[in-house]
Amino acid sequence: MITIRPSNERGGGDFGWLNTRHSFSFDTYYDPNFMGFRSLRVINEDWVAPGQGFPTHPHRDMEIITYLLEGALEHKDSLGTGSIIRPGDGQRMSAGRGIRHSEGNPSKSDAAHLLQIWIMPERRGIEPSYEQKTFPEAEKRGKLRLIASPDGKDGSVSIHQDAKLYVSLLSPGQTVMHELGKSRYAWLQVAKGAVEVNGKTLHQGDGAAVSEEQKLTIKGTEEAEILLFDLA
Repeated sequence: MITIRPSNERGGGDFGWLNTRHSFSFDTYYDPNFMGFRSLRVINEDWVAPGQGFPTHPHRDMEIITYLLEGALEHKDSLGTGSIIRPGDGQRMSAGRGIRHSEGNPSKSDAAHLLQIWIMPERRGIEPSYEQKTFPEAEKRGKLRLIASPDGKDGSVSIHQDAKLYVSLLSPGQTVMHELGKSRYAWLQVAKGAVEVNGKTLHQGDGAAVSEEQKLTIKGTEEAEILLFDLA
């Protein structure tokens, strides 16, 4: 079964410095039908204006992944980490028993376009940590590239949950396939362009909850960038 979450039904709003869309309930947006999916709790699509950002704020007991689509984002946290996240990077912050961080757009001219993802951890109170790696375009073009996993497989960043995140870049007509194991679920998020998944059409910003499917066939119908979550 594939249930589409249309882009235009997401929550959020335009606050000037931040234009944001929430696939699931978040902050002041509440929809009891969309509180998350399995361990996936948040997918926010954000456009951060030049020179703006999120001031220092706390998190705890959440695996947070930031995936840049355009521009750059500067990260600073209470662990002493300072980094610039760019398109192609996979960044993971385990908030654990508590961490404070800030995120800002360092550009004076270009907006930062990103997906902010929260995954519930397998247990509470873990040691806070940070990890960032770069995944070249060639590794994602026409294939599913694992960028986050519980064991750091294939050079992915490690998360404290039985969940895997794949990314793919698809040209029109290109197809990737993914088999789901027994009692596994999936969430597909279209970051750019449009695709067909098992015959259903999804456009930029659309998501799809997948259950009771053994295999996913994802075909690009436009130049597309997708994120695929394989979930327990």
